[in-house]
Amino acid sequence: MDPVIVVGAGPVGLTLALALARHEVPTVVLDEGPGKDEPRAARTVVLREDIADLVERLAGVSFADTGARWSGWRSLRRKQVMRQITFGAEDPAPLHLAQHVLTAALRAAIAREPLVKVAVENRLDSLEQETAGVTAHTRGPKGTWWRGSYLVGCDGPRSTVRKLVDIRFAGRTAVERHAVAALRTELPWPGEALLHRMPPWRLAGSEVTARPLADGAWRLDWLLPQGNELVTPESLVARIRETLAGWHDGTTPAYELLDTGVHTVHHRLARRWRNGRVFLAGDAAHLLGALGTQGVDEGLRDADNLAWKLALAWHHGSHEALLNSYQTERRAVVAARLRAADQSLPILRGGGGLRAHLPGTARGHDILLTDGHLGRGPLGAPGSYAASPLAPAPSEAEVTVDTAPGTPVTDVRATGEDGSFVRLRERLGRNRLLVLLVAPGTGVWERRHWMTAGIMPRLAAAVTALPHSAELLVAENYPGASPHTVLLIRPDGHLVTALGGVRPAELYAAAEAALGGSATTETNGAAAGPR
Repeated sequence: MDPVIVVGAGPVGLTLALALARHEVPTVVLDEGPGKDEPRAARTVVLREDIADLVERLAGVSFADTGARWSGWRSLRRKQVMRQITFGAEDPAPLHLAQHVLTAALRAAIAREPLVKVAVENRLDSLEQETAGVTAHTRGPKGTWWRGSYLVGCDGPRSTVRKLVDIRFAGRTAVERHAVAALRTELPWPGEALLHRMPPWRLAGSEVTARPLADGAWRLDWLLPQGNELVTPESLVARIRETLAGWHDGTTPAYELLDTGVHTVHHRLARRWRNGRVFLAGDAAHLLGALGTQGVDEGLRDADNLAWKLALAWHHGSHEALLNSYQTERRAVVAARLRAADQSLPILRGGGGLRAHLPGTARGHDILLTDGHLGRGPLGAPGSYAASPLAPAPSEAEVTVDTAPGTPVTDVRATGEDGSFVRLRERLGRNRLLVLLVAPGTGVWERRHWMTAGIMPRLAAAVTALPHSAELLVAENYPGASPHTVLLIRPDGHLVTALGGVRPAELYAAAEAALGGSATTETNGAAAGPR
């Protein structure tokens, strides 16, 4: 069968290619550039803990030295400390790193992956799709024709793929603008990210953030007033010096300026994310970024969601309900985040208008901003697929755990099929479902003893009979789960259901629902709808 064609070699396209390879699906990545990225210290990404784990797992590296996991979060209003958060095992910090560091690690992993081919200097200019596949043509020094089973446009805000399949990209332009600087210096809050609202000096404006990077570097963002204020090198240096002096009691400390820029936030959402065998992901499908939300994190969630669904269709035949669920799940999550941001921005940026919505005021204002920046709460938490068409029907066998159905599972230590201890997330993305039994006390037993004891033989038989390959894992505990709870987990780490005990019929029904039901015949007009 033909490989999947991925258009675009940014973080989302490279991650999707590696995720498909993990599912044993070959991929061709069409890269219009020369195969490497320009280092830009001021162009950074903030990844929530589970997505940071995903890219480290796929790239086979740790970003402990090249990225920064903040020790805490501090909010100031004028000179008053409004909120402080200390990150730890129970409340992990996000990962902050330069985007070129992320893409370099992904490219290095792809260079070691035989199932992925990167075609540099190939710019897409046309595509055609039929019932059996997709044909794409590229121009450039190495332009040619490419044949694929599916094609995914990860080619950014000006997506050629989106334009070629005539999908509208509605939304708002220039929702916010920020002046940005990356510099190496010392701040009074080492390792802590900072949000400073209404700082008591002239050039900082209404809001400035400081986020630690690796190697003593920081990214500083100043919210610019509405309009088209020109940010000159001189004005940006003045902002830097005045801000640093404000944080150091009037004296500007030594600093090394690494990079500068202006970050413009747009809010846009593609009307459709699928047209037959063509899909959109990342900035080609959505643009968001106000209130600290990082579009790259959401784009990587697109890749994680789509990879296992394309893999199942590639290996086992077309699954229309499963493929359609990509758009249904991911678009709903991003649309909800955009709505929340659009509803909150007038409150958060409107000064006194906040009192009409959140009595109590600056502190409530700060909570909303912190949620957005840290990826939690209504403005920032990872979305849920509870209303997905892949959700199983309600069952009396269901039990409640701390993870709601449709949300990412907690990473716990488990025992694998070979008797070794593994992290739950290490087993994700391998073209199979996961079944996790919560069984206190099993961690001290050799697997050869407990695999044939108690409920294990019956559960193992039920797992073997599932409609798709699945791996059985056992954990000593899981947050909120009683002994003998059985969790069914999708390949992208989202919980399908939790059952009280071994319930083969209910487990099978939940697995079948999570896979989109029975395979159906692919049609080129799938997921058609309003443009």
